[in-house]
Amino acid sequence: MESSIQVDGLNLWAHVGVLEEERLLGQRFLLDFIIWIDVENAVKGDNLINTVDYSLAVQKIQQLALDINCMTIEYFSEQILNQIENIYGSVPIQITLQKCFPPIHGFSGSVSIRRTRNFKCD
Repeated sequence: MESSIQVDGLNLWAHVGVLEEERLLGQRFLLDFIIWIDVENAVKGDNLINTVDYSLAVQKIQQLALDINCMTIEYFSEQILNQIENIYGSVPIQITLQKCFPPIHGFSGSVSIRRTRNFKCD
């Protein structure tokens, strides 16, 4: 598919991290996700039923972030992919999940994981 819907900069607060403090207090994450779809019918008919309602994914992922308590961004990313796939089915998906302020002494950057699902090369 040549077209995609992309959501950038979804702010999430989640209890994810190796340190107990991270899981207790939580921390900020940013999520970008892309869903590849055929938009031809939506382009012609301007009807939501012919595309993806990305607000559904945003709401489900926000709720997931509030509920989750885990150690790794890998696990968190898998749960996000599951949520998106539960809503839209087996469409190609890519996510980038960024842990904004990992508690690493002397490090002021971020750490991200990028994952894909339902691509032919998966």
